[in-house]
Formats: sequence, structure tokens, C-alpha cells
Amino acid sequence: MSLDPLPAPTAPRLRRPTWRDPRLVVGVVIVALSVTLGSWAVSSAGRTVPVYAAAGTLTPGEQVGPDRLRTVDVRLGPSTDRYLRADEPLPDELVVQRVVDDGELVARTALGPADAVDARSVAVPVGSGISDRLRKGAVVDLWFVPEAAPGSDAAPGEPEALVTGVVVEQVDVADAGLVVATGGTLHVLVPTAELPAVLAALSAPGSVAVVPVAGT
Repeated sequence: MSLDPLPAPTAPRLRRPTWRDPRLVVGVVIVALSVTLGSWAVSSAGRTVPVYAAAGTLTPGEQVGPDRLRTVDVRLGPSTDRYLRADEPLPDELVVQRVVDDGELVARTALGPADAVDARSVAVPVGSGISDRLRKGAVVDLWFVPEAAPGSDAAPGEPEALVTGVVVEQVDVADAGLVVATGGTLHVLVPTAELPAVLAALSAPGSVAVVPVAGT
């Protein structure tokens, strides 16, 4: 009995893909999208946008205008919308709500309506030397230091705190060129609820001391 030899297996012939092959089309689309997205990401990362920075310290209640701002080009990515864009109109009828330091980018949250600033500017005379720490935007405490009654041998009363954590709006000194001046006037933003106590202390026998808050 003879056995016929089995036929040798034939390797399947690979066909060259054509443009009609959906796998080739999908691959080309994926590569094109990857290149496009990569180019967009690189260009976006290197793109700068103009935003506003404070041209000097800004204090609560102050209106912002071109004379109080300067333009800087920055790369902030998605965070850009958090700041005032210099290529957009300035918002109308908004004032500063907190201290914005010189050179700081002006955040949109730092501005708000004028009636949201519940403080009034009070002039506080300073008879002794004014330290350079007492500058616009500094945070200070106000203390009342009573004087002894005229003709009385009794010791004056203890100093008492009038208001804490208030902002210096303006500093007027006799000689602004000195680091420590001989005296002057500080304009301090006092909350409206504290105005009666501060104004009464300014007219009472004694003095109001301005104490800088550490770290500010």
C-alpha cells in the first residue's frame, strides 16, 4: 500500500496595503493628529500674553487706570484669565480691594465695587521719627497713649489698642529723602465701625501711636 505525499503548505502572500485599506487610513490620521497637537502644544507653551502689573503699591479703594499700571508679557498658560489682560479694556467702576504690591500682577479678584471697601482714610499725625517700614501698603496697629491730666500727680493711664491690622494709604513726611523723617502724617484706612474710637482718641489728651505689624 503506497501513501501519496502530502502537499507542501503554501505561505500566504502578503498584499501591499493600498489607500483603500481602512487600517492605513486610520494610521495616517492618527499620525497627522499627533503632529498637529504636538505643534499646537509647543506654540502655546511659548506664547506670551500682555497683562497688567502694579506701577507702585495699590491700596484698597484706589481706582486703577493706565497711570497706575504697567504692561508685562508673561507665559501663564491656563492661568492667564486670572489676571487683567492689557489687550482688553480696563473694567469700569471697579476699585482695589486689597493691597497689590509694586510689580505684582493684578489679579481680577483684587478688584471689586467701591461699596465693598468698608473703610475710610484717617489722617494720623506722627510727631516722632517715621521709620521706612511705615510706607504705603504697610499693615499697622493704632494705639492710644493717654497723657496725665494737667496739674495731676497721678500716672497716665495704660495705652490701649484702638484698631489692629489696618492699611497705610499714604505717607506725608517733611523730608521724603530721609530714611527716618522727623515727623509727618500717615493716612490710614480705618474700618467704618472703628471710626468713632479712632476719631475720639485723636481729639483726646494724648497721642495715637502707629505700630507696624511684623512681617508686613
